[in-house]
Amino acid sequence: MRFRVRSSFTQSILLFFTLLIASQVYSYYAVFNYALMPSLQQFNKILGHEINLMLDVSVKNNHLALDAPQRQRVLDQLGVTVHSENSPEAKEYRHGVSIDLMSKEMTEDLGSPTDVRMALGKKSYVLWVKIENLPGQLIRIPLSELQEDDFAPLFRNSLIMAFLIVLGGWLFIRLQNRPLIALEKAAKAVGKGEYPEPLPEKGALEIRSVTQAFNQMAKGIQALEEDRALLMAGISHDLRTPLTRIRLATEMMSPEDSYLAEGIISDTEECNEIISQFMDYLKPVNTDAFVAVDMNVIAEEVVMAENNGDGKAFDCVLNQDIIAAKGNPIAIKRALTNLVVNACRYGNGWVKVSSGMSADRRMVWMSVEDDGPGIPPDQVDKLFEPFTRGDQARGSEGTGLGLAIVRRIVSQHHGIVAVNNRSEGGLRVQISFPVVSKKGL
Repeated sequence: MRFRVRSSFTQSILLFFTLLIASQVYSYYAVFNYALMPSLQQFNKILGHEINLMLDVSVKNNHLALDAPQRQRVLDQLGVTVHSENSPEAKEYRHGVSIDLMSKEMTEDLGSPTDVRMALGKKSYVLWVKIENLPGQLIRIPLSELQEDDFAPLFRNSLIMAFLIVLGGWLFIRLQNRPLIALEKAAKAVGKGEYPEPLPEKGALEIRSVTQAFNQMAKGIQALEEDRALLMAGISHDLRTPLTRIRLATEMMSPEDSYLAEGIISDTEECNEIISQFMDYLKPVNTDAFVAVDMNVIAEEVVMAENNGDGKAFDCVLNQDIIAAKGNPIAIKRALTNLVVNACRYGNGWVKVSSGMSADRRMVWMSVEDDGPGIPPDQVDKLFEPFTRGDQARGSEGTGLGLAIVRRIVSQHHGIVAVNNRSEGGLRVQISFPVVSKKGL
């Protein structure tokens, strides 16, 4: 399973951290190869000369031969000692870490197979040398200038510098991403139908350009929404006025033309209903005006209004232990009414309205069930599209906006719509809305 980091902030931090590690690795590589290695080779040669003194070999660079007391004095000043392999001190050698590089070069310098190991002594690091030409003996060379405490500041300072670099990079990237975070929040607000204040144009040149383009886009969307609302209000007014005159004129027709008047009145009422559906679908929602809504009260009012004694059987099963939803009561009632009307239209005379809570008690839901023919599974996604009246199983009545309005209202409330066919036959539609938080609205 591949691990993907989608956050730009996390990607930047990981990239910065990777570059830091690569830089540190290259720095250590360069220091080791161009500084430590030459020094180590030089130290190896000097060490070879010291060991040559132990082996009673003349110093080759000035052709001088030191007598035994002089050699002993020099070696005593350097702290070089010789120990038997069976001595207690030889435990350091057996616990030491073999240094292959020094062993190889020492073998070449002395002309005899040599094993060089490093161990930590009481006061400093110690080199142990075992030479094949010196059987049963071990040479102990203290590195008095190389102590364990000398490495502590190095590692501590390296960690502090790495931490400061990562912290500085984190702060820099956070400052760079702050306008993007604000842009993301503003974009989500616009997607919910809200219109936030224009974002301040600051940050890098590219971010300022994106922010400026977003502000222009948000302003254009707001102007377009205002124009659409004005246009729909004008259309509604201009269409309803002649329809009202037509109906008044129709009602004043003579009794002999009553059969014609009934058809005209029915057509005008249908036109008014279509206009109302369009207005409901396009009507925006003001989230700032959301209040606590008792879903059981909404359900009871809708059932009472639709149970008009036309032979429909209503079952109302309400959970009294539910939390109030957060929303617009008129819009929620409209959504439930559309579902009940749809169930009455396509069912066979039985409708069930129920309410309840989700398992985590964060959502409160209402469901509407009918005993109609249901709907094919491949038609479920199309059921809530505008101007879709279902297939042959659900009939072809209505304006095609009723269920689209339901989904739009639920979406504006950040809720969920679920549709499924009942095992007993018919359709079940459940709409869920977020509950009022403990902190209130």
